[in-house]
Parts: sequence; C-alpha cells; structure tokens
Amino acid sequence: MTFDRRAFLGTTAATGAAVALAGATSSPAAAHSESRPRTYSFTVMGTTDLHGNVFNWDYFTDKEFDDKAHNDVGLAKISTLVNQVRAEKGRRNTLLIDAGDTIQGTQLSYYYAKVDPITARRGPVHPMAQAMNAIGYDAAALGNHEFNYGIPVLRKFEEQCDFPLLGANALDAKTLRPAFPPYSVHCLRTPFGRDVKVAVLGLTNPGIAIWDKANVQGKMTFPGLEEQAAKYVPRLRALGADVVIVSAHSGSSGTSSYGDQLPYVENAAGLVAEQVPGIDAILVGHAHTEIPEYRVKNKATGKDVVLSEPLKWGQRLTLFDFELTWSKGCWSVAKVSAKVLNSNAVAEDPKITRLLSDEHRKVVAYVNQVIGTSTQAMSSAEGPVKDVAIIDLINHVQAETVKGALAGTEWAALPVLSQASCFSRTASIPAGQVTIKDAAGLYPFENTLEARLLTGAQLKDYLEFSARYFVRTAPGDVVDPAKLTNAESIPDYNYDAVYGLVYDIDVAQPVGSRITGLSFQGKPVDPAARFVFAVNNYRASGGGNFPHVAQAKQLWSNSEEIRNTIIGWVKAKGTVDPAQFASVDWRLTRAGVAVF
Repeated sequence: MTFDRRAFLGTTAATGAAVALAGATSSPAAAHSESRPRTYSFTVMGTTDLHGNVFNWDYFTDKEFDDKAHNDVGLAKISTLVNQVRAEKGRRNTLLIDAGDTIQGTQLSYYYAKVDPITARRGPVHPMAQAMNAIGYDAAALGNHEFNYGIPVLRKFEEQCDFPLLGANALDAKTLRPAFPPYSVHCLRTPFGRDVKVAVLGLTNPGIAIWDKANVQGKMTFPGLEEQAAKYVPRLRALGADVVIVSAHSGSSGTSSYGDQLPYVENAAGLVAEQVPGIDAILVGHAHTEIPEYRVKNKATGKDVVLSEPLKWGQRLTLFDFELTWSKGCWSVAKVSAKVLNSNAVAEDPKITRLLSDEHRKVVAYVNQVIGTSTQAMSSAEGPVKDVAIIDLINHVQAETVKGALAGTEWAALPVLSQASCFSRTASIPAGQVTIKDAAGLYPFENTLEARLLTGAQLKDYLEFSARYFVRTAPGDVVDPAKLTNAESIPDYNYDAVYGLVYDIDVAQPVGSRITGLSFQGKPVDPAARFVFAVNNYRASGGGNFPHVAQAKQLWSNSEEIRNTIIGWVKAKGTVDPAQFASVDWRLTRAGVAVF
C-alpha cells in the first residue's frame, strides 16, 4: 500500500493524483500469460462516527458503556475485530478506512482539545490519532464535527495522523483548491504480479458551512458531494484506478434531517451512487444508523453500487469484500458484498488500552471533580414530553448569562427568553455532590451561546415549527409516551422548549396550529413585542431550519461552550436549587385537557 502525503502539498489535485498513481507500478512478473482469467479478492474495512470513543467507557456516567441492545463502543474493540480480519484475509489484502466525525463527542476528546490541548507548545498527541495510528488506518474522510474545535485543532490532529484526512469538497475559500487531500490511492500486491490500485475518495458534509460558520467562514467552503464526486471519479479512473471507493460523511437517504438552508443535500451518499458512474462502493457516515448492505443502481451504467454504514462510536465494523478478475490487460470488479461485525462480540485489544491508559485515567479524574451540590435529583428522562427541571436549568443558565452580557447596553431592558432541547434522555443531576461529568452530561455538544432579537409573532412561528415533533393524537386516544414523538425523523435535539413563556401544545391539532395560550408574565404575547432570545450557535446558524432565528439580528455571542458555562455557573453558585428556576411553563394538551 502506498500513499505519499507530499503529493498533495503545493500541487493541484490532478498533479497529486498523478504522483500517487505513478508509484503504483506492476512487477516484471506481470509478463505471465493472460490465457486464463485470474481472480483476486480483498477486503476494505470501515468505521464511522467514532466521536472520540477509544474505550468501552461512558465518561458521563463514569462506568462501562451499555445500552438496551448491549452494544459496546470504542476503537479498542474495533482493533480486535480488525486484527481478526487481517489474520483471516492477510494484511496485504485489506485496507482500513473511516468516514469521519472522529475528534468530538466524549470527554476524552474534549479534554485533549480544550483542557490539555494538542495545539499547546509541546502538547500531547490526540488519543484518537494515537489509537488509529496503532491500529493502522489507511485513510479517513473528514466529518462535520472535525471542525467543532476550530481549524488549528483539526490541522494539528491531521499532522499527528499517519494516514491522510480526505475531503474533496473541503475547499480553500480564496483559491477554491482542496484544503485537504481529495483522495488517496493504495496499491495492493497480488500473487500474479498485477497490482490492484484502489482509490479512496473522501467527501464531507456541506452543512459545515452553517453548523461551524464561526470556525470556517471566509476560510473554507463546502460544495455538494455529487458535484465533487462527478469531478474526481472520472479523473481517478482515467489515471488507472481499478477500484474506486467513496468514504462519505453523509447519510444515504437523499434528505436533510436538519440544516435545510443548505444549497446541497445533507444525506447525499445514495444520490452520489445513483448519479456518478464509476464508483464501486461507498462507506456511509453521519446518520448514525446501521446499514449492513444497501445497493443503489447507477443510472448511467446500470451497475449496482454497494453502500454500508457501520453503527456509530465503534459499535460496528463494515467489511466490503471485493472479487476482481484479470482480463484483457486490466482488473475489473466481478462482485462486491458488504456486512458489519459487532464489536460486542470481542474483547478490547490490550495493545490499545495499554497505549492510552494514562490519558484515560487523567480524564476520569477530571470529570469526577466536584463543583457543587444539588438540593434534589433531576433527570431528563421525560424531557421530550414534559417541562422538566433539568432542561429549565440549561435555559436558566443561558438566560442569566445573556442578561449579564447585555447589561448596560441598549437591549438591557428587553425580556430574555431561552431555548434548549433534551440532548440526552439519560442526563441527570444527583441530589448531593455535583461533578463536572454531571454538568457536562446535560450538554454533550460543543455549542456556544448567542443572543438574537425576535418578535412575539416570530416566537409563535418558532414554537409551531418545534411542535411538529409530536405525533398528532386525537382526544380520547390512548397515549403512549414512547410513541408520542417523531423522534425517528426529528431528533430530540431538534425539539426546542422556550423558557420564559407559558404555552400549551395541542397535539390533537395539525402541525402549524398547535400553540395555544401563549403568554408572557400573565398576559398574551403581543405579536409586535420584542424579545432577546438566548440560543445556541447551531440553531442560530440555521441548524434544524427553525424559522426567523438565522436571519434575526445578533445582539451578542461568545466562544465558550454552553456546557462550560453551566459548569462555571454551578461552581459560582455552589448549590443548585430547582426551586429557584424550575416551573412547568409548557404542557401537552388535547382540546384543552392536559395529556399528563
């Protein structure tokens, strides 16, 4: 296998391809007779959406990870599966790639981006780089969450990786040239003296331009996946690639689950397979779903393109099995199949756990630091369907922070409202001591806080849009809380509760006509009244496509993660008392009768 990182530095993408392929030469043994077909099989393994998981460990609960399906997580488990596949297939007959979202998601990855940052002078090597290097990854596509900590952290991580980070549609905003290698080419040596050249094209999500606008605006631009695949796949074929695999941080459905303000489709992997000829397989990412094998017929060629998406966090490993035949002077793909392996079937690789044991211990000690106390226990379990104290805590901290920031300004007299979602149904604050992990668990994303100016009418529209999250349920029908939401198509984080207003959501009514009794301080909300809206940067940038907020006047913003703001608030207060901030201000109703 060969990849020359230098081939992409200071050259055009076309030149990089030529250099990479030029090194993939055939041996003199290729003079064998071609009178009979020769076959060669190899396997491409794939992961995606690792989100900072090395160990089978949940830093928010400080115990071994587990869920209802008894899945396991982490690269240490993946390493064991990879070792098994390599032992079976032969190391020379395998490749290992990833489809992005690597360096954000756990307190382990957060710690080495913010607490002991890899960008510091003589800073540490990122645990994900250490683990992936040790396992022997060949290439990885960029995910949208790679940009959460800013470009300097991403560049340092790239520098620490022994494999290329690929992004054919991550372009320098000024030159419109690739900001990262668009692809890598890997040469597999066959027993017949005829090498197989495998090209891996990396594609990321154009939503980065919206979701991480503060980090990338004016620096990078992100065109659509189809457009860039159509540009590069023919080039790779013309330069001699026998097999073309796309590693795409983009779901397969052809839809946009959030961020609909994009000029490009968010989940475009299936469309790439259908519209761009010359692709053999696509490793799918971003959607956090499990797709062992999914076939899409290319419109131009009529050939099947095989897609597979392994489950997030290292819960699954995809295997693409290729069978090639040598005929008429070239290799051609005769068959492709895909499946996934479950990481809960194996033990963690001790090589990986030993390698990062010190980093793990540091982070465990960090998240267990006590920062305050709580007068009572709070849970998010019912957060999607009820106004619960733990979501009020997030909103209260956000509203207080914005009020303080606007003190003394022309906006200081306006009432401050706040939005928050149930980001995790397992978040909790215990009675008694509160630790960093408890507070951080309320807000698992790296969102920052902004203040926008909205009117009463705009807030009504905002709430109506949010209320589409609920399944329409007629009066008198039996209510099953587990079936009351559209969480499969509208994630919990795209249902917002607004703090500071009182309102009912009539789930018996159609979408768009559900908000009733909307009031502020005991009076109906005046459509023309102005409010300050404390909102996270994801929502303010258009994430979720909520109305008005992305176009609203920005009054203030900061760069500190909201979860750090919550941690700082708890430290400053010393005691968390729900009696000081929690109240039931919204409820679900049917024809005026409360559902609960």
